Amino acid sequence: MAGGGDSFRALLRAANALLQQRRYHAALAVIKGFRNGAVYGAKIRAPHALVMTFLFKSGSFREKLKSIAQATYAHSQNLACFVFTYKGLLAAQSRLQGKKIPFHSFLAACIGGWLVFGDNNPINSQIIMYLLSRILFGLSRLAVEKGYIPQPKQDPFPLLAALVWGTVLWLFEYHKETLQPSLQSSMTYLYEDSEVWHDVSDFLVYNKRTDSK
Repeated sequence: MAGGGDSFRALLRAANALLQQRRYHAALAVIKGFRNGAVYGAKIRAPHALVMTFLFKSGSFREKLKSIAQATYAHSQNLACFVFTYKGLLAAQSRLQGKKIPFHSFLAACIGGWLVFGDNNPINSQIIMYLLSRILFGLSRLAVEKGYIPQPKQDPFPLLAALVWGTVLWLFEYHKETLQPSLQSSMTYLYEDSEVWHDVSDFLVYNKRTDSK
């Protein structure tokens, strides 16, 4: 037993020594990026899938758990693979050119996005829409910072909020099929299901009656 413990400690010391080697930093960063992508993807997707599945999906308890696990695994896997691909390509470009330039990041992410997130499925679609909204905000701030558009005299957020909500409810009312399924489900619950009730049970307690009355 003591010999096994000594061997493990020696292995741990060797691993820690390897992690301190600067010449392996780029390769090790790719590996840790894969690890962080997997963990972060699971942390983000699991609670979201849990809530959306139990709120809006039908099926047995086991089927719901399976759906949550599948969604969590897919998100975790995709994010891990993307970070691995992105950081690997970034390191390769930097090594080839001898330095890191801004275009390297754009090209590496484009290739990673095409390879990992190019499949048009509900999870990838949701991730891309999440990023798109952040990109629009970021580009708007960058345009002001660089002087391409003037600094607004008043906070434009109230106008943006009005336009976003006006547009999404117009789409929901008249072109529902253009919206993402999870958004359709949320809005149906809020704006259509609230139009229907039969008694106190499905007016205050439940959203919909489950019996045959």
